[in-house]
Amino acid sequence: MSEKPTVVVLGGGPDAEREVSLASAAAVAAALESAGHGVERLTIDRVSAEDVRAMPGDVIFPVLHGSWGEGGPLQGVLEASGRAFVGSGSRAARLSMDKLATKLEAARLGIATAGSAVLNPADPVCPLPVPVVVKPVHEGSSVGLMICRSEADWDRAHERACSGEFDGRVFMVEQMVAGRELTVGLLAGGDGGLEALPIVEIVPASGVYDYEAKYERGDTRYVVEPDLPAGAAELLSSASLGLAGRLGVRHLGRVDFILDAGGACQLLELNTMPGFTASSLLPKAAGRAGVDLPGLVSRLVRRAKDEESAAVAGG
Repeated sequence: MSEKPTVVVLGGGPDAEREVSLASAAAVAAALESAGHGVERLTIDRVSAEDVRAMPGDVIFPVLHGSWGEGGPLQGVLEASGRAFVGSGSRAARLSMDKLATKLEAARLGIATAGSAVLNPADPVCPLPVPVVVKPVHEGSSVGLMICRSEADWDRAHERACSGEFDGRVFMVEQMVAGRELTVGLLAGGDGGLEALPIVEIVPASGVYDYEAKYERGDTRYVVEPDLPAGAAELLSSASLGLAGRLGVRHLGRVDFILDAGGACQLLELNTMPGFTASSLLPKAAGRAGVDLPGLVSRLVRRAKDEESAAVAGG
């Protein structure tokens, strides 16, 4: 075996974020090659454990986003294959992709989060006072996000969520909290756990950080280590690490919050496979911490391989 693990980078998948996944996978593959790893990039739809066992290389790096590729099913396949892979296991992936489950775990830890409810297709009345945010429980990248500032907005959002557009996805309703959107990147540290990276503030030109603001318009500003109220950065980092630990997240992650006008932080969600595109937030935060993209992805691969070796040695 070569000194540096060889890597199979997986991109694509059957989810709505396929194109984002392909862009992220290309960036990861190029960065790994720059770091001196042997790399094979594969574009997949769905795969079985047998498919994964037949793949070359020492470590699988699944750069997929969405409910199948990031939310547990693929991770279950990877676990069944017995291969070393980057990212969280299937249980942590499922809990983290479920926005309501994540909010419940946060509440148990004393982390503030906005009021929310499951959208009931049979009840046209909004369960929370508007303004609210309507979004799928099991999606990422703001896919299906709808802002409701009026009852008319709610009526349209309810109708759309209950239509066939989203293939029966479960939607949630969340109280809309005005404020600054902040994100805490998490990365494998030297002690085997996760460490919090510098905070990034997201400033979308339209005021809404939706799919178009993230990937299409190019008018969103990102401020690394923004000026925050005293103690806010420490609180956000501590809450992010505590929640990730509670959910069993490993290797990497990103936790999103809203800082309201009164200085209170409200959890939005946790992402177990953040993007690696030009606009992605984890690489920006890691760069401020002195870890460039080749160093970032190489660290993740080495951690996955080291954990596999430790498990084999332990018997």
